[in-house]
Amino acid sequence: MIVRGNERVLVQGITGKQATYWTSRMQEYGTRVVGGVNPRKAGATHCGVPVYGSAAEAMDNTAFDVSVLFVPPMSVKQAALDALAAGVAKIVLLTEHVPVQDVLYVLAAAGEAGTGVVGPNSPGLVTPGECFVGFMPAFDETIFRAGPVGVISRSGSLGTLACLNIVQAGLGQSAFIGIGGDPVIGTTTREALQVLEADDRTEGVLLIGEIGGEMEEEAAGFVPVMTKPVVSFIAGRASPPGRRMGHAGAIFQGERGSYRSKREALEGAGVRVLDTPSQIGSTMRKVLG
Repeated sequence: MIVRGNERVLVQGITGKQATYWTSRMQEYGTRVVGGVNPRKAGATHCGVPVYGSAAEAMDNTAFDVSVLFVPPMSVKQAALDALAAGVAKIVLLTEHVPVQDVLYVLAAAGEAGTGVVGPNSPGLVTPGECFVGFMPAFDETIFRAGPVGVISRSGSLGTLACLNIVQAGLGQSAFIGIGGDPVIGTTTREALQVLEADDRTEGVLLIGEIGGEMEEEAAGFVPVMTKPVVSFIAGRASPPGRRMGHAGAIFQGERGSYRSKREALEGAGVRVLDTPSQIGSTMRKVLG
């Protein structure tokens, strides 16, 4: 899922400390934030936009395309269903530690509504030079700059490092998709690859993965039909067998989900898998000619 500069954004939980900070940063960057939601502060103005009691009320007063959730884990289900009932096209779930049963319910409802979901535990979306939604440092020109590389990452910190290396190599990003590190998420690695393959601005893809789960192996099945080169870095190469990483999604059983399994699947599909993040910039320059 890619967010564009002309899309209108609703911030659910806008009056919170983190939401206030990142809403202001989004606005400064050019993101079209048209309103926020906090049932206890409906009727107020915050960050220069009206605060509504619900997403449905917001849609009745000022149409929006994207809803980003800065809400506690136990409030995500209710907030997401509110946004779905309002008819939103895209939902960005930033919150981590959301109960799995709530995530499954929301994703099922979103599927029925035809709404795209990124996350939970997503760092957000960035379209350099246009807008961003979430808490990635899009405003730092040493990290994000418009260019030809589409970036997919389960991790916000590793995604930031990768984008830094891309810019240092004289390139830039067409889009950053932070899919999130939880075991159950909306947009998967494979689906993100499909989005970037269809994106006219993307000439090559960088896939940042990590041990655990099977998303990278599943994504490898789509790579052979792509017209764009894919480079990957998988975190966790030196981890002992069976070791969990920081993300809830970094869980695996047996060989499936291990570093070797992911690397073999991706390399077998024609992906150039790197040993260290420091190789990202130079390798992307090579594959893009």
